[in-house]
Amino acid sequence: MRKKSYYERFMAMTDAQRDAEVAKYDQEDLSPGKPLTARQRKQWNMAKRRGRPAKHPSQRARRILVTLPPALLKQTDLYAKEHGMSRAALVAQSLRAVVAA
Repeated sequence: MRKKSYYERFMAMTDAQRDAEVAKYDQEDLSPGKPLTARQRKQWNMAKRRGRPAKHPSQRARRILVTLPPALLKQTDLYAKEHGMSRAALVAQSLRAVVAA
């Protein structure tokens, strides 16, 4: 026999029992809290934003298509995973090192 859900148990209660159960949740403290600090306000505003953060046009990433042999791609993914980075971050780091040399 399956266990009754909360809804089923609630509906099986008498009206008085239901009122007592609901009364527990009617006593919420809805008084306003303290005002946010500047740091909290900044965090709140960042949390309200949707999507990826906007970047300066010179910092925007561009997608490129790169063809690699399967064995090299597998090695790349393993190396990236071992070092806690994404494939894209590894490729970007590698390209920076080659270009700087």
